[in-house]
Amino acid sequence: MDIFNSIGLLLGGSWAAGINLYMSMAGLGIASRMEWIKLPENLDILSNPIVIVIALTLFGIEFVADKIPYVDSLWDSVHTFIRPLATSALGYTAMADSGMIVQVLIATLTGTISLESHLTKATTRVAINASPEPITNSIASVTEDVTVAGTLYLIICHPVVAAVLVTIFIIISIWFLKKMFKLLKKVFNFSGRKKIALETGT
Repeated sequence: MDIFNSIGLLLGGSWAAGINLYMSMAGLGIASRMEWIKLPENLDILSNPIVIVIALTLFGIEFVADKIPYVDSLWDSVHTFIRPLATSALGYTAMADSGMIVQVLIATLTGTISLESHLTKATTRVAINASPEPITNSIASVTEDVTVAGTLYLIICHPVVAAVLVTIFIIISIWFLKKMFKLLKKVFNFSGRKKIALETGT
């Protein structure tokens, strides 16, 4: 892979995996088998039919779980560790021919990007779950899946565009996370005060 394709794959793939790891793995694996993209030799495992089937199965489970209020947040809480660690491992493996220092740096970069996009998704879902109606969850989930699919398309066809957009999304997400954490803190503080007031009758 040339340098631009590599950058697009690393940045775009890491960001997409933070939102939906299994869809990203299956998508890249299928794209590799169809020869739409050339993955680093050390990532050929993604194009293994068994890996693709497992990834698609897990994606199917996530597709359902991601649309159920509170179940989606539980799923995200478990994947707070799985998505970044898996992405770091893939980044580390992809750079196996570049030496230990480069491997560690890329693993750290890819894991951090994945964690950032995961936290943005998870925090948004917690805020959405404050609303009792389930429709918003389904809309958010479908939007996320479409976004991941679009990112995979850009990685394959326009890797430079993918890298630029992901960089912009990361900058926006950092600002967004700060705002969301402040909002959630206010919401939970208000809920806590309301509960205490009801229990004490004040």
